[in-house]
Amino acid sequence: MAYNHSMKKIIIVTGASSGMGKEFALQLAKSSRATEMWLVARREDRLIQLAKELKTEINPNMNFRVIPEDISGHKGFYIFKSLFKEEKEFIIDTLVNNAGFGTYGPFADTPTKKELEMLDINVLSLTGICGAALPYLQKGSRILNVASLAAYSPLGNFAVYAASKAYVHSFTMALAAELKDRGIKVLSMCPGSVSTEFANVASNGARKEVLNGVSAKDTVAHALKCLDKGKLVALMTFKWKLKAFCSRFVGRYFFARYTYVNEKRPYLPE
Repeated sequence: MAYNHSMKKIIIVTGASSGMGKEFALQLAKSSRATEMWLVARREDRLIQLAKELKTEINPNMNFRVIPEDISGHKGFYIFKSLFKEEKEFIIDTLVNNAGFGTYGPFADTPTKKELEMLDINVLSLTGICGAALPYLQKGSRILNVASLAAYSPLGNFAVYAASKAYVHSFTMALAAELKDRGIKVLSMCPGSVSTEFANVASNGARKEVLNGVSAKDTVAHALKCLDKGKLVALMTFKWKLKAFCSRFVGRYFFARYTYVNEKRPYLPE
């Protein structure tokens, strides 16, 4: 089915209240591809403020819908399935699955409940939202799933996060292969350290900012360029590309052990 230019077109950004999610919203709002943007996150006050900024300063012709929901786990699938059913004829132009978080520290020292909550948002939610969105994608539609450079190797002191992003990366590659014949672009974004709230959340406040972080603005701009070009993976810096390439030649256990011993990540116990 060809892309229908007369139908309502929607951009969806999850985790839009801060960091790269907010930056995706800011940059995608400049596009004339869609008529409406859905801003999804738990912090309603931030979403409302962002929607006002986007409407008044960036694109007064686009509608911005605030969706203050916890989309973790299976809930994400059912929330979006319900939202889509409420709409009349529409197309999802771009879906950005950005919501997620990480936890620093050895697996034995981090609360298992928190690790499971991370899997709920990083893995289950992303998968379910992709599934809910598929019927509303047409030729020309796009999916961008935020994975991580951590997807390329098991990481000591970051075990569950790296495993969750390995899933996202693998799933996204398979989805890209399956949707290619429908003319739908699918991108796995695999950033390394980016200047966002990530480190503060992952360390439970022990590390306020990520070390040597690249700007979210530049990272997102690069990913959107890759998406426009139909690339499968977005790795912006030479250092990130080199690490991803070298991961092919390093034993997975060896790298996990090396990072566990030599790359301690600060964290505060809950």
